[in-house]
Amino acid sequence: MRISAAQKTENENRIRAAMDRLLRGEMPPGGKCDIKTLANEAAVDRTAFYGTRPYAHLRAEFERRLQTLQDVGEIPDPREAQITRLKAEITKLRERLAQSEQTVEELTDFHGQALARFAAQHEEIVRLREATDGESKVRRLPTPRTTVIGSCS
Repeated sequence: MRISAAQKTENENRIRAAMDRLLRGEMPPGGKCDIKTLANEAAVDRTAFYGTRPYAHLRAEFERRLQTLQDVGEIPDPREAQITRLKAEITKLRERLAQSEQTVEELTDFHGQALARFAAQHEEIVRLREATDGESKVRRLPTPRTTVIGSCS
């Protein structure tokens, strides 16, 4: 079905108005910043935006303007912006998790080394005590009293 020049101009005006709304971030419920939503908002058949159809140049303009906005870091579709934000957050959290796992591994190794050193020092103390028990020149000091006399206040 052929449309008149006036109808085509009217449709192009509706498409451009819908394009401006979508690129400003005014999404209809359940809509995204894409050709399907643009066609629905302008009340135009979506197939008119493809191939050699009458509004293919408007699709190219819409995609170019959308790409320009995305290149400067502005994402008009709130869902797409949320997805981008969440992906960045996931990446950051994965990096933090890897760093935490590395720290835990290092601390576990340090803990094992510290226990091994304590055990070696204890064995050395026990060995030295046994070696000094037989010698008469070494005198044992009295052990400290464990009872408390009077109050400390």
